[in-house]
Amino acid sequence: MEKIRTRYAPSPTGRMHVGNLRTALYAYLIAKHEGGDFILRIEDTDQERYVEGAVDIIYRTLEHTGLLHDEGPDKDGGVGPYVQSERQKQGIYLQYAKELVEKGEAYYCFCDKERLASLTRTVAGKEINIYDKHCLHLTKEEVEANLAAGKPYVIRQNNPTEGTTTFHDDIYGDITVDNVELDDMILIKSDGYPTYNFANVVDDHLMGITHVVRGNEYLSSSPKYNRLYDAFGWKVPEYVHCPLITDEEHQKLSKRCGHSSYEDLIEQGFLSEAIVNFVALLGWSPEDNNEIFTLEELVGKFDYHHLSKSPAVFDYTKLKWMNGEYMKAMDFDRFYEMAEPYLKEAVTKDLDLKKIAAMVKTRIEIFPDIKEHVDFFDELPDYDVAMYTHKKMKTNGETSLEVLKEVLPLLEAQEDYSNDALYGLLSSYVEQKGCKNGYVMWPVRTAVSGKQMTPGGATELMEILGKEESLARIRRGIEKLTDACSDMHS
Repeated sequence: MEKIRTRYAPSPTGRMHVGNLRTALYAYLIAKHEGGDFILRIEDTDQERYVEGAVDIIYRTLEHTGLLHDEGPDKDGGVGPYVQSERQKQGIYLQYAKELVEKGEAYYCFCDKERLASLTRTVAGKEINIYDKHCLHLTKEEVEANLAAGKPYVIRQNNPTEGTTTFHDDIYGDITVDNVELDDMILIKSDGYPTYNFANVVDDHLMGITHVVRGNEYLSSSPKYNRLYDAFGWKVPEYVHCPLITDEEHQKLSKRCGHSSYEDLIEQGFLSEAIVNFVALLGWSPEDNNEIFTLEELVGKFDYHHLSKSPAVFDYTKLKWMNGEYMKAMDFDRFYEMAEPYLKEAVTKDLDLKKIAAMVKTRIEIFPDIKEHVDFFDELPDYDVAMYTHKKMKTNGETSLEVLKEVLPLLEAQEDYSNDALYGLLSSYVEQKGCKNGYVMWPVRTAVSGKQMTPGGATELMEILGKEESLARIRRGIEKLTDACSDMHS
């Protein structure tokens, strides 16, 4: 059986879009599921769009996500170079383009920009620019004269204008297009560089790629690719076109949404492994209902034949939930290492940040959520006394005021401010009072936090705040409630 070889061939034009990450992930999973090779190739033929530092982003993202390539610019597997600009300097693409010219499958085109801009045709009700094969009819002598004179040229594919072309995709099945729709696409540009469409066909063949994974926006170009394979007499690889990724409004995921790239998501506090897990499900569903997978588990379960044809919706809420699940399962030391910068930003006082981190670990979905959960440790917010009212706990302003006044002297006399000791003290008071725990804990927690929701219970918060600060906040609660009750009865 032929060894499966897939490739990820990004252009170094900036951050890695979620769609590109999914292409890399699926290509990796297809290869690794069958014990094959995953190749990295840098497609930098579009020099105008090249972004400095973008290659480093590609390497860094693949490393962080665990999508480690078997061959690439830094791992020679014998079919390099793995950077297209380096391959171009070796004359690989021009050599193959000239071979097509000799076969009549391609031709030199010397038309200038003005002439090209004037060519428009209506196809399927749309006005598009399609080349009219003008230079195909130049004689060999005319072509040689133009080349000798140094006239700028491109090399175009010579596609038929009659009949149809059919190609097969493993997800979308057999697709047939009318040849009249196939433009004579440029293979070699006037700067001597190959176009993406030509270079990827040549390189995929020379690198032994068996499965080509890409977005379904390339479906319309596939007939042209197939005609190139046929013209060379090469075997056509398996095509796996992935469904479109949309936002929640079913629009194509764009940079404007703020979370279209891997680095956007990392900066927003998402974990790399959660992003990979989530991206794997953008178009693919496992046979069971499980949705949480390590990369190793994905390798074992992934079957690209189960990819969907329908657009995949980038559900940001689901990603946050998934990230939260990963956070809950994280090793605490790693969690604290990642959470510490956020904690220090929110809590400037000398408090036990590790205890605070342990409190929030199971309560947040992304790291920036930490601030809203713990900012009260730094400073008591100006809260509404209506928070002291809790129907389920049967508390209101007056009952809460009574509780705080009665527990204040007990807490003032208490020396041990550990959670266990404080909980024991307040539990004894509850027992004497003959009420439920919440009747006491709710007003105390409200007084020391000034928050409706907190990452820990009353005594856990007091242990971190310490005796002096806890008592000051309870006294402040008594003042607020006294004022509110006076206003109510006046």
